[in-house]
Amino acid sequence: MKPHLRLFRESDDTVDVLDVPEPTVRVRLGDLLPLVAMAQKMNFIWLKDFLDDEVRITDDLHEVLQSFRSARPGA
Repeated sequence: MKPHLRLFRESDDTVDVLDVPEPTVRVRLGDLLPLVAMAQKMNFIWLKDFLDDEVRITDDLHEVLQSFRSARPGA
């Protein structure tokens, strides 16, 4: 099954159910993507522990991803 991109918008109403620490490490997307892609390709179990984690992205990247999702060719 192909992965589905879920996008979350931060709102003022958001209530944290769990006491989750704020992210403190900044990583370039160019450094992160190859590692995540390799972990997924090799089916590393630890990656599943983070699938529900939220990732903050810039508005322009969000727009590009939205356009890509709607314009990508079918299988």
